[in-house]
Amino acid sequence: MAEPLWTAEEIAAATGGQVAGGFRASGVSIDTRTIEPGDLFVALAGVRDGHEFVAQAMSKGAAGVLASQPVDAPAVMVADTFKALEVLGEAARERAPQARRGAVTGSVGKTSVTQAIMAGLKLAGAAHSSVKSYNNHIGVPLTLARMPRATQRAVFEIGMNHADEIRPLAKFVRPHAVVVTTVGPVHTENFPDGETGVARAKAEIFEGLEPGGIAVLNADNRWFELLKGEAEKAGAQVRTFGTGEGCDARLIDFQVPGGHAVVQARLHGKGLDFPILQTGFHWGLNSMAVLLMLEALDVDLSDSLAALGSFEPLAGRGAERTIRKGSGAFTLIDESYNANPISMASAIATLGARQTQGRRIVALTDMLELGPDAQAFHAGLAEPLEAAAIDLVFCAGPLMKSLWDALPPTRRGGYAETAAELAPQVVQAAEPGDVVMVKGSNGSKAGAVAQALIALDSGSGEAA
Repeated sequence: MAEPLWTAEEIAAATGGQVAGGFRASGVSIDTRTIEPGDLFVALAGVRDGHEFVAQAMSKGAAGVLASQPVDAPAVMVADTFKALEVLGEAARERAPQARRGAVTGSVGKTSVTQAIMAGLKLAGAAHSSVKSYNNHIGVPLTLARMPRATQRAVFEIGMNHADEIRPLAKFVRPHAVVVTTVGPVHTENFPDGETGVARAKAEIFEGLEPGGIAVLNADNRWFELLKGEAEKAGAQVRTFGTGEGCDARLIDFQVPGGHAVVQARLHGKGLDFPILQTGFHWGLNSMAVLLMLEALDVDLSDSLAALGSFEPLAGRGAERTIRKGSGAFTLIDESYNANPISMASAIATLGARQTQGRRIVALTDMLELGPDAQAFHAGLAEPLEAAAIDLVFCAGPLMKSLWDALPPTRRGGYAETAAELAPQVVQAAEPGDVVMVKGSNGSKAGAVAQALIALDSGSGEAA
């Protein structure tokens, strides 16, 4: 029998709880919608008390429950299930002292960079990482609690919306290496000092570093000097990526000859040329960050390059599909998971550089949490759209109305108040040979447009 992730006795010892029925758990879950047979179900308080779902969890094969009130199931009883989850995460970290841990934060690209790093870690040995975007005060300790004791390397995504949120999460993980992908105008409505506050909040990650840890920083970012100063203050060794001379990982060129890209770079002065499956321009610098993080986590360069060469775009983050319509087909680029001014500009530039038999079309929904400058940020997209020679622009949402008003009539495809109302316009407009990109903040429901286009597919819908 495989070694369990946790036994009831181990959970009780870690949390100070009491065993009320023994069990052996192979995983940890907080959600009955995604629970797997053998999981420990943690009954967290929330909009609905997790204890209300214990019967459902057990019916789906849960091994036992972490509970703070009597339940009809094998359980470990604790005073506070959330605090117990945090402690369980710390215990998982401490029982795997051999594990090299990395952490990823930044205004753009956290999830994709985290998963690209994980692809390299898996090639090097027993590895563990965040799933989806489990990067907040619940997701980080949950990811730690799920870490097997035999893990050799792990990577964690750490996010924030406000100041003082990253610091405690970084101290949970205690990483040996961290990367800040970039800092930009994201969540600025929550910071009185705007981007400066965002940069200082991202710098909180350095406070969790193990002694002598490595901070991987974007030398092209305007906040590099601030981040570098904070990293050095925390005792970190700084490694840099960017396009300038002197960077540890320097991007020389990024070409997209077809459905993939070729990266030309120098790593510690040594030339590298390698292919990746990503086509977004931002993946030039992302790949530099991934190489430095994998190096810091003791992964061989051959494994790092192999991982980058096989890592596919994630759903909603640049994944492409061929959508058959009538006797032809167009290409959908699904960037619907999230958006901000940095990622919008990069995605638009990437689309503009793409060769296509038809038109370049974008469907854009509101970028959220941009504060008092939100309308200006949206209207400002007119410039990169013109530079990229985008043929048609569809807009949805009250903020995107600012962009719609700034567009010349020849570039206007259609406008609607919501993504759901815009979707039929985009579906009707798309023609064989076109490349259609959908991008917007998750909260503004850009995914509704992407899903409407996918539903249009009269073929198999297989990824391109």
